[in-house]
Amino acid sequence: MRKEYIDRQKREFGRKVVISLPIHYPKEILTALDVLCVELWGPPGEISGNQAGRIQTYVCPVVRKALAFIAGGHASEADALLFPHTCDSIQGLASLLPDFGGWNGPVLRFIHPKGERRASSEVYLVREIEAFIAQVETLTGKKLEPARLSSAVKLHAEIDALKLRILKLRRNIDMRDSELYAILRRGEWLWPEDHMAELKELASKISDKPQKKGVALMLSGIGPEPMDIFDVLENAGAFIVADDYAAIGRRISSSSAELPDNPLQAVIERYFALPPCSTRSSDLAGRVEYLTGLYSQNGAAGLVLHNVKFCEPEMFDVAMIKKRFAAMNSPVLYVETELEKQLSGQLSTRLEAFVEMASKGGESE
Repeated sequence: MRKEYIDRQKREFGRKVVISLPIHYPKEILTALDVLCVELWGPPGEISGNQAGRIQTYVCPVVRKALAFIAGGHASEADALLFPHTCDSIQGLASLLPDFGGWNGPVLRFIHPKGERRASSEVYLVREIEAFIAQVETLTGKKLEPARLSSAVKLHAEIDALKLRILKLRRNIDMRDSELYAILRRGEWLWPEDHMAELKELASKISDKPQKKGVALMLSGIGPEPMDIFDVLENAGAFIVADDYAAIGRRISSSSAELPDNPLQAVIERYFALPPCSTRSSDLAGRVEYLTGLYSQNGAAGLVLHNVKFCEPEMFDVAMIKKRFAAMNSPVLYVETELEKQLSGQLSTRLEAFVEMASKGGESE
């Protein structure tokens, strides 16, 4: 389905296609320059064939599987690859690809600032965005027009507002969490206007009264893979009431103020208004406060920390998060997955047991 969609975008609209590794990058720039961005999260499943084992098994599976996918020649529809500085492993992958083959095209990089907002980080971000604009202009052969960037910023701000409303009122949507997240994640590869149309349809299903019953849980992690985690939890009697996935909630800009008229400055303001994220080295104490606030405001009864195995940025934060939630007497479950196509029976059993424990206000595992 994605291949046909990508082919149609190129054929009917003449758009360039960039395949991007996760997580944070200025998508507004790509939209303004008429570039379709398709994110590569793995893909899920086992690595097979000659590409298996090209990177040590103790490296993040997002990187290992992305390398196998690209080196296997499966990125042929792309005009360029984009490597944000999510972590050292993803940055290193950009250097490894020429040696492993499978890609000889342009490689784009975006190295976002780490840590909290400072005068120096603002200057740095401006320079990085300007450098990124130059890379994409070279790729497309077009010059970025301020009016087009303004339109793109407005479009992505509207998408964020829709997602925020949907996540806040998810209790009032009569839909399984797996279906809801499938729609939210389609933004990883759809043209933004197409994605917004789907989000508007989803938002139209918001009822005046709560439709969800059961144990309310908050999920935090890098990405919801495998996606059947939602069905396992829902079948056990739980539903997701708050989201801190880097793939979803942490990419929704929380800026409620009117954006600056200068579109480049607007991109910068939207970036610094993102929720705390381990991959941006956000202040840990501030991130813990954000999580406890999100948890309490949404009436969650338990927290599932769902990490991608060997994701070092996320692992650094886990100990303090668990400590703080333990002090609140809030149940916490930590699980790791490797982008499998489906959860193991053992992990499913742990999740089911956690739902039962959370329903009784039990202690953390």
